[in-house]
Amino acid sequence: MADHNNEAQGLQDDNGSGTLQLLTFVLDDEVYGTDINQIQEVLEYRKVTRVPRTPEYLLGVINLRGQVLPVVDLRHLFDMHRAEITVNTCIVIVDVCVDGENVALGILADAVREVIELPLGDINPPPRIGSRIDTKFISGMGKYHDEFIVILNLARVMGDEDLGDVYEAVSATKDLVEDVTESE
Repeated sequence: MADHNNEAQGLQDDNGSGTLQLLTFVLDDEVYGTDINQIQEVLEYRKVTRVPRTPEYLLGVINLRGQVLPVVDLRHLFDMHRAEITVNTCIVIVDVCVDGENVALGILADAVREVIELPLGDINPPPRIGSRIDTKFISGMGKYHDEFIVILNLARVMGDEDLGDVYEAVSATKDLVEDVTESE
């Protein structure tokens, strides 16, 4: 039955071992995880350039090896208070599907913990009540070393209609940056 629930919530056994590998990170003293297959890399926090007329949850953009990437503040998206940037603050670069296209973007995390493996049978469906974030964003709940991990469904978190608008704004910014660079 647990496998059926996990399958229904989008959790898949990608490594053939009956486990799910997750990158765990912290937001507001709670542990979250996301499928390691969606992670490109973890960066130390760097200056984020604000893009005018974008949603509040979009912190701005960063330049990663010549690629302009939007950076999303999950705290804002999940209605948590904003936190000060610390030495542990990271930007996690993830691949998500937006409008049928795989795109890279950054998500701000208070801290990155570790990569863990959870048996699929130990992952429960999202709670119907009592969660601080909308349960449509949650693939499941896991327990690891006496700690609950909220397993995020990034496709749902980032598949919001507003994100398409964000990418249009970022594309316009990227075109402007390229035009300025070419004219120099």
